[in-house]
Amino acid sequence: MQAIVISENGEEREFLSYVLRHAGLAVARTATVKLVMSSLLKQPVDLILLSAKGHTAVADDVLAIRTMSQAPLLLLHDATTEDETCELLDAGVDLILERPYSPRILARYVTVFLRRAGSVPVSILTAIQTKDIQLDPGTRTVTLVDQTPQQLTPLEFRLLYVLMTNADQVIPIDVIIERVWGYNGEGNRELVRGLVRRLRRKIEPDPHQTQFIHNHPGVGYRFSA
Repeated sequence: MQAIVISENGEEREFLSYVLRHAGLAVARTATVKLVMSSLLKQPVDLILLSAKGHTAVADDVLAIRTMSQAPLLLLHDATTEDETCELLDAGVDLILERPYSPRILARYVTVFLRRAGSVPVSILTAIQTKDIQLDPGTRTVTLVDQTPQQLTPLEFRLLYVLMTNADQVIPIDVIIERVWGYNGEGNRELVRGLVRRLRRKIEPDPHQTQFIHNHPGVGYRFSA
């Protein structure tokens, strides 16, 4: 499996590459997002690890990556405010690790993302269709009535698949964390909230008046057709 490390610091690039190689990946390295954009189309990767410092243009870099790749995106970042974290998650980051981070924990997260991405081939999952919406695992797209298909990221697809296969049931936050991100324990509500917000933008006719994904405060989320 192929990963790419993006970091302006040469020593950090080498260190992060070592961590990923130790996790079993082939690793490419680059200094900036701009340098890697064209190659993402020619050579798809299974994981992107972006190291950023400061708060300038990071969300723009993430949005640029998402125009070329839907691979799991892990971001290493300095401490962020709640608003900055939400902005980065909305832009397309799948996981944010704040400095100082543990190489062991980073390696575990990499393993989790790759395990979740490859544990269930989408070809064996069946399409789900209701009156107004269809989810196609083969292409990882969601289609609303009379609209063009929308491409989903791996995390968006897993979240919507979990919700739609348990329609009209409230799925607790911790269960969502386990099934979408692949680890147990008390979930990070901001991770789920940011992912739900991004998914709503793609499937809700009016994100402020939800039709499909309903929030049950303090409990979890429910899909209703």
